[in-house]
Amino acid sequence: MPTEAPADLLTELTEAQAVTPAAATPGPDNAARRWMPRRVVFTPAALAEAHGRAIRERVEALGLPVEELPANRLTGLRGGDERETYRLGKSTLAVVVAPPGAFRLQPIPPSADWQFHLAEGCPAHCQYCYLAGSLSGPPVVRVFANLPAILDNLAAYVARDRAETSFEVSCYTDPLGIEHLTGSLAACIRWFGARPEGDGARLRWVSKFDASEPLLALPHGGRTRCRASVNALPVSRKLEGGTSPVPARLAALGRLAREGGYPVGLVIAPIMPIEDWETHYGEMLDHAASALDGARDVTVELITHRFTPGSKEVLQGWYPNTTLDLDEANRARKFNKFGGVKYVYPRDVMGDLRAFFERQLAAKLPQARTLYWT
Repeated sequence: MPTEAPADLLTELTEAQAVTPAAATPGPDNAARRWMPRRVVFTPAALAEAHGRAIRERVEALGLPVEELPANRLTGLRGGDERETYRLGKSTLAVVVAPPGAFRLQPIPPSADWQFHLAEGCPAHCQYCYLAGSLSGPPVVRVFANLPAILDNLAAYVARDRAETSFEVSCYTDPLGIEHLTGSLAACIRWFGARPEGDGARLRWVSKFDASEPLLALPHGGRTRCRASVNALPVSRKLEGGTSPVPARLAALGRLAREGGYPVGLVIAPIMPIEDWETHYGEMLDHAASALDGARDVTVELITHRFTPGSKEVLQGWYPNTTLDLDEANRARKFNKFGGVKYVYPRDVMGDLRAFFERQLAAKLPQARTLYWT
């Protein structure tokens, strides 16, 4: 297995795209990492939507050039080889209209009852990316301009026979990572916050970014749970290119809880038994406990690393020199209900990892509720 990180391409992309606008309002998030795409394109259908035109105004205010496409079809996204296609895709923001299939929601246990999407594609460069093999084509960030219609569609999925129905909006993108460009996450939070009394719709989102300042004063009504995706520092530093540092994510989450009054959560993922993993994950939980001091409504989701044959092939094309362990010999093979194969850690490793986190969370974050382990 290759032993050197692909510093050339990833360094070029993360340094070029991780730009904080000079006009950013001074405050705790002034140094937050923000993705600035090199190419921003709009389809005619997107510009026919009020939200699409609002995104265009935001993008132009940041000094980014805008390209209007002649038709509702994305072109010019493939390079001469796979790495060039990756570079072009990860540098492009495409504002489009969500297809009809986006209005037929799919369940997503154990994270939430339903998933919906304000975008597809992520600006980060995580070498274990769970979108690899899930989204087809170049890894472009496609933002949906018809968000009001997507949100209005959610009402049909709210259960009337129980107190809450949860909706996850982070399955196919990092919503905070693109919020400065789109305003879409704030629109979702406002929509859920304005639901009628007794309506059980609840929004859930998770991010590896820390630009939380614009969300603090939103009228969320306690119906949105903000979560930070966190990991041991050696994992994050080596495998999560273009993201905010874990301590910054935790600090932003603490502000959302204390200043914004949001319910919050930790998504610890993907958990990996790296060298000295007990020490590194213990230190991360110490940081989390400090950042969330005083936060009352805290949840934890624990997700171990896994991969499929399809995702492995895509990831090795995107990151040919990755140090990520994708050796099937170190894993147990499992099948999903559709017969698909995934590779997870062996039973004894999973048992050690789970026991460690159960002990550590009870000692360091006793106020937190663990929602699931997988």
